[in-house]
Amino acid sequence: MKKPSLGLFVTGTDTEVGKTWVASMIVRCLVESGHRVGVYKPVASDCIVDGKKLVAEDALALWEAAGRPLNLDAVCPQKFEAPLAAPLAARAEGRTIDSHLLREGVSVWADECDIVVVEGAGGLMSPVSEDEFVADLAADLGYPLIVVAPNVLGVINQSLQTLITAACFRDGLPVAGVILNDTQILDGDVSIESNQDEIARRTETPILGRVRYESETLDGDIDWMEIARSFSQPDVPVSETV
Repeated sequence: MKKPSLGLFVTGTDTEVGKTWVASMIVRCLVESGHRVGVYKPVASDCIVDGKKLVAEDALALWEAAGRPLNLDAVCPQKFEAPLAAPLAARAEGRTIDSHLLREGVSVWADECDIVVVEGAGGLMSPVSEDEFVADLAADLGYPLIVVAPNVLGVINQSLQTLITAACFRDGLPVAGVILNDTQILDGDVSIESNQDEIARRTETPILGRVRYESETLDGDIDWMEIARSFSQPDVPVSETV
């Protein structure tokens, strides 16, 4: 199966940690650098009803950040309304997740972009079908992970658990780095100023930086295209096992 040769897979330590905010920030940065950027959200639940259509708000944000390439169905081909894990949301509608489409869907971007930014659902072990996890999809697509972690007390544990999961899953998932995201203003949480250094000294995975609350930029200058290139491999067929 054909897919974009360069990509980044944005995952999180959990749900509601700001994956879409950070992924959109990365997309805008790439667009501003002159790159054609594809955006892909393989599956989404908790979608809103707009007339007769379901709209995935995460996919809409990514699409807007990329300058509205192709169409929203290309960004997110599988959408469900219930605020549940994807397979449960599908079951609530009498449907099932199309595991083949989870992977095949990215192919529409193969000739339309220089790089694709994929956003997962929840964390690495969040289910995306009846018997698969986000980590399965990340492994098959083969793009390096950008791990988004909320900059709050407890993030050291959350980040290290996610990195351990990535290292142990199948033959190991490539991780480009961790981004700390200030998801809210926490005046009483003194850990927010030390979390980055504490995580960095406990792992060899790069800490790419911190996104301040409601900021649209990352502390520090990151060459996202170069990160993607450094992890690129010769084109191989994406697994179609279900």
